Amino acid sequence: MTSNSEAFDRARAVIPGGVSSPVRAFGSVGGTPVFVARADGAHLYDVAGREYVDVVGSWGPAILGHAHPEVVAAVQAAAAHGLSFGAPTLAEAELAELVRDRVPLARKVRFVSTGTEACMTAVRLARGATGRDLVVKFAGCYHGHSDALLAAAGSGLATAGLPGSAGVPAAATAQTLVVPYNDPDAIREVFDRRGAEIAAVITEPAAANMGVVPPAPGFNELLRELTAAHGALLVYDEVLTGFRVSPAGWWGHEGRAVAPDLFTFGKVVGGGMPLAAIGGRAELLDLLAPVGPVYQAGTLSGNPLATAAGIATLRLADGDVYARVDAAATRLASEVTAALTAAGVPHVLQSAASLFSVFWGVDAPVRDYASAQRQDAGAYRAFFHSMLDAGVALPPSAYEAWFLSAVHDDAVLDRIVAALPAAARAAASSRS
Repeated sequence: MTSNSEAFDRARAVIPGGVSSPVRAFGSVGGTPVFVARADGAHLYDVAGREYVDVVGSWGPAILGHAHPEVVAAVQAAAAHGLSFGAPTLAEAELAELVRDRVPLARKVRFVSTGTEACMTAVRLARGATGRDLVVKFAGCYHGHSDALLAAAGSGLATAGLPGSAGVPAAATAQTLVVPYNDPDAIREVFDRRGAEIAAVITEPAAANMGVVPPAPGFNELLRELTAAHGALLVYDEVLTGFRVSPAGWWGHEGRAVAPDLFTFGKVVGGGMPLAAIGGRAELLDLLAPVGPVYQAGTLSGNPLATAAGIATLRLADGDVYARVDAAATRLASEVTAALTAAGVPHVLQSAASLFSVFWGVDAPVRDYASAQRQDAGAYRAFFHSMLDAGVALPPSAYEAWFLSAVHDDAVLDRIVAALPAAARAAASSRS
């Protein structure tokens, strides 16, 4: 048995930063990352054998809890027949049918391996469909790490986005316009000035990558109105919200009032395996090769293990599952607010269905990324480590949503709640 520190040292010797995705390195909260050895239900177990209540859920897909027996059995059965064929399987069609059953607007579905691939392909598809180059995204919304979508806000509206990472050339973001989220005037101005050049607007229909920032009333409807009026496509990035916040994702949760042209899905759709998807109108999806001129390919896309996990997860995620997740999130959000209020910690807790997060040191609702950046990250750092010491693993960043599952029952929630008062006092002390 080894310690987390020993594991981190070993990993840093051969992996940049010791991790395969940056947030795992605890850079935002400090300290040593937890190296997970196994997970079961609502719990994680680290390499030293310590147990934690998990409030990350693999960043969303573990809606049934970790290592659900039926999902594991489905993957094991698929693995027994081969890990990958580089050929089509009927499981891909079955999973696509399950997606369409839940989201009928996704008349056809193409599988890829990651949310980054899905969003990159959606943008390429929109450009191919419209013959236009410009894409609009919103500051604080994350659509994967492809060059064009790693754009940061420029100096003014309707100007080219700036590279959001070293290694991203300015030319790659020059066709991306970055607009404040939840700002109707800003998005109207962009379309007034550049509408004839815009291929698509890509948005998280409920933002969850700058903390949870729900859309202002009528904002998504405005996006649909503007894109339709100017001949552009509307892309809902539901990699996080899809099949998590309702059986039909945010589109279903908001009452199906908006009809986007394309969706991207990830996380839950693959049951925790590397799988994501693009779905939408049949005539748009048929622009993808081999039928149409928009190229996309991937050797492991729709591989049999991932599709088996996705099929099992979507079949098991019934109404009772969503009701349990919603109830658990409602209770925990209320308890977090009560503990922070009792300790005198200024904060705003925001939710989008069962997703929620806390903005620290603020006293007004957060509507956009600029507002989210004003929070007190130090307060969360103290809160996070107090909870971790008590055996509760929260997201290692103040800008992430908290994820619960259908197996976060009263006993599990009681353990989280018991740790809140001390953590709230630690957050209060960090501000003094």
